[in-house]
Amino acid sequence: MKSTAPCPCGRPQAALGKSAPGKGALTRALPYADCCGRYLDHGDEAAAPDAESLMRSRYTAFVCERADYLQATWHPSTRPAVLDFEPGTKWLGLEVRRHRPISDDRAEVEFVARYRVGGRAVRLHETSRFVREGGRWFYVDGNIHP
Repeated sequence: MKSTAPCPCGRPQAALGKSAPGKGALTRALPYADCCGRYLDHGDEAAAPDAESLMRSRYTAFVCERADYLQATWHPSTRPAVLDFEPGTKWLGLEVRRHRPISDDRAEVEFVARYRVGGRAVRLHETSRFVREGGRWFYVDGNIHP
């Protein structure tokens, strides 16, 4: 992915202290390199600082079909042996509804991810659980909402 392209996770520039120009202007997504790209492309040196950032970077990894990153950020207790991507999937957007720290090393993130596959629109609404071990956050599992 081009480093200057808007990050697929859609994190607004204002979310990290960068304000959008002009009052009432549309908030632009952070560039990939300044958002999830720093974790996907430099995961050994740059770990996601919190569960929401990890969840956003995992969404971006699905968009970019980065199984290596998804496997590396999936907790070993629940990590699948193989990760396949649905051919023809087009990711349409991510909405983070809530990031709830439970303790210093546990958190939940509720989100809605939209995508299209085989001409059918799909809406994935999940509350995901994350744990931090050795200074790194990992996805554990999640509850899917109807």
